[in-house]
Amino acid sequence: MVRFAVTEELVRKRSEHNERMIGTLQELSLHQENIEKIEHIHNWCKDLKILLLQSNLISKIENLWKLKKLEYLNLAINNIEIIENLEKLESLQKLDLTLNFIGDLTSVESLRDNYNLRELILTGNPCTDYPGYREFVVTVLPQLTQLDCTDITRTERILAAKCFPDIRQGIIQRQVQYKIRRDEQKIRVMQQLEEDAKARQHLSDEERTKHFWDSKSEHSPEMRVEIARQHSKAHEIPPTCDPLAPPKRTLKLFSSSGRAFCINEPKIDFHFRDKPDSFELELLVYRFLDTAHLSIDVQPNYVRVSVKKKIFQLALDEEVKCDESTSQRSDITGHLLIKMPKLHGKIVKESGFNSKDAVKVVEKDKNNDNKSKCVDYRNIVKDCKDIEDEIPDLI
Repeated sequence: MVRFAVTEELVRKRSEHNERMIGTLQELSLHQENIEKIEHIHNWCKDLKILLLQSNLISKIENLWKLKKLEYLNLAINNIEIIENLEKLESLQKLDLTLNFIGDLTSVESLRDNYNLRELILTGNPCTDYPGYREFVVTVLPQLTQLDCTDITRTERILAAKCFPDIRQGIIQRQVQYKIRRDEQKIRVMQQLEEDAKARQHLSDEERTKHFWDSKSEHSPEMRVEIARQHSKAHEIPPTCDPLAPPKRTLKLFSSSGRAFCINEPKIDFHFRDKPDSFELELLVYRFLDTAHLSIDVQPNYVRVSVKKKIFQLALDEEVKCDESTSQRSDITGHLLIKMPKLHGKIVKESGFNSKDAVKVVEKDKNNDNKSKCVDYRNIVKDCKDIEDEIPDLI
C-alpha cells in the first residue's frame, strides 16, 4: 500500500509564490494531498504563519511544536480524534478542526496555555452533540472570542461558569459512551473490510472497483483512508497501449562521427552572434518561466540548454573555453544570454573602436600574418657576378 506523506518536492511545489524557497516560507497550503501524517514541516518551514492541511487523512496532531510563529492552523476534514500537542504554539490565534472525529471534548483543556487563541471551530465533530458542549468550551478557554464562528458574549461566559461542574460530569459520561461505540465501530469496520477483500479475490480489477463503490460503508476514519486508497489505485492504472500507434521518436543528439546536431525541441526564438573573441547565444525564453526549469551545459564544440526538459542544442564552429563561459538572465524580458569565449579568438580593445573597426583590425592582422609567411626570395642568393667568380672551372 502507498503511504501518503509530506515530501520536500511537494512542499517546494506548493511554495512557488516564494520562488520555491521553503526556509523563509510564511504560508503553506497542503490541502487535498491525502497526507496521513504531519512530518518534516517543523524542520523545513520554521517561519510559517499560516498552515493549511484541510481535506487530508491526518489522524494525529503532532510535530508542530517548533512553529513558534504559527498564527492560523487549518486541520478541517481529517481523521483527528483528540486535540493534543498544540501547547507550544504560543502565537496560535485561529484553529479550525471542522468535520473531524473528535469525541474527547475534555482534550480542549490542552489549549489553555495558548493565550493568543481567539477563534476555535469544532463544527461537525461528535463532541458538538454533547449537552453543554458550548458552555464547557467557553468556560475552559476564557481567551476565546469566537466559537464555531459565533461571538462569545460576556453574559454567556458568566452563565456557563455557574453550571460548569455539572456540565463537565455529564460530558465525561458522554465521552465514555462514545468511546465504547467507537471501539465497536473499529472492530465492525475491520471485519467488513476483510470480508469485502475475500469476496473480491476472484474478481477482475474493474469488478473489484465496482464492488467496492457499490457496497455500503460507515462514516469512520478507517473507511476514509480506504476510500482514498481506492482513488489512488484508479489513478495509478496505466492507459492501454495502442498496438497500431507509431513508436515514440527518440531524440538523437550526436551523429555517428560524434558531431553535435543543432536541435530546437522547445521551438523558441534565439539570436546567435559570432564575435572575433567569443560566441553569444541569446534565448528568448518567456519572462515568467522559473529559472529552476533551465539547465545550461557548455562544451568545447556545442552548447545545450534544457527548457522544461526540452533540449535546445547548437553546434559551434570553433572551440570555446567552458570554464570562462557565463550566463545571465534579464529581469525585464526574462531572456537568457550565454557568453562563450573562443579558445583561439582575437582580443579586441573596446576603447576607441566600434564593431566595424574591430573587424578591420582582425582582417589587417590576418594580412600581416600572410605576409610574414611568404618566402623572401631576394635574400636567398647574392649578386650574379659574385656567383660566377665562385664557380670553379669545369674539368
